[in-house]
Amino acid sequence: VSQPSGGRAPGTRIYSWSCPTLMSPGEKLDPIPDSFILQPPVFHPVVPYVTTIFGGLHAGKMVMLQGVVPLDAHRFQVDFQCGCSLCPRPDIAFHFNPRFHTTKPHVICNTLHGGRWQREARWPHLALQKGSSFLILFLFGNEEVKVSVNGQHFLHFRYQLPLSHVDTLGIFGDILVEAVGFLNINPFVEGSREYPAGHPFLLMSPRLEVPCSHALPQGLWPGQVIIVRALVLQEPKHFTLSLRDQASRAPVSLRASFTDRTLAWISPWGQKKLISAPFLFYPQRFFEVLLLCQEGGLKLALNGQGLGATSVNQQALEQLRELRISGSVQLYCVHS
Repeated sequence: VSQPSGGRAPGTRIYSWSCPTLMSPGEKLDPIPDSFILQPPVFHPVVPYVTTIFGGLHAGKMVMLQGVVPLDAHRFQVDFQCGCSLCPRPDIAFHFNPRFHTTKPHVICNTLHGGRWQREARWPHLALQKGSSFLILFLFGNEEVKVSVNGQHFLHFRYQLPLSHVDTLGIFGDILVEAVGFLNINPFVEGSREYPAGHPFLLMSPRLEVPCSHALPQGLWPGQVIIVRALVLQEPKHFTLSLRDQASRAPVSLRASFTDRTLAWISPWGQKKLISAPFLFYPQRFFEVLLLCQEGGLKLALNGQGLGATSVNQQALEQLRELRISGSVQLYCVHS
């Protein structure tokens, strides 16, 4: 835990953190483009909560906020800030402020520039309710941010400050935060929606154990997207994602090898087809795998970056019944 220099308001807690990468003595990391690196999610942070957005904000970035509104909530706010100083107060490119204490609950959005609030925008019919859980997605475009609440578009707000100046997320007020996620948008045009791949990190169902079996009762069909989000454990041995039919045959598998640092498609006969991409599966690194089913095959994206496709017979795709995940990972999300 570290704190910025300067004064500190009573009761304010400032947190910053980094994700260490554990390696053997003398081992070196392969260079990885910034676009392939995802910031790990944060679970159950104490509010007020302030953290650095690794690499800052840019068009195509998505921030996911999952939590609960307390029964006695008055208001809370989510600020996308240009810095984290306490004095002077940093500029806020996007201020998202739900208010529950009025007769008509609503959301205020605004920009703070040079210590002065700009003209506020107000949205009635607040989709958040006291005592209820929520999933909010902030999807950042070139000129505006779009916000969805519980899977439904709620508002859009046009930037008044450059998005490239934003490097800090602040959460304050009456809110219980369960998870904060930092993602890239779905790169597949064929499977995209207004808020793509926005599924919770924490589910109310039993914890995701590894190996994990996820049912595909209807098989796979064109346009369907499989999502897997996980963290590589310390001293990893392997990571395998396989798609299996009723006879437990695997027409196609995706395997990360930690010994030779390769990612490859594996055929039913054990043949390996290497995937040309930076190797991302180092200890304590977070990753997201997206598989888009299309006519006659699967498209792959890793951390929001498209990595081509592999051919799979359409009949074999329709007969798939199970997604199986094994290896040295901690699972956060499996969805199809």
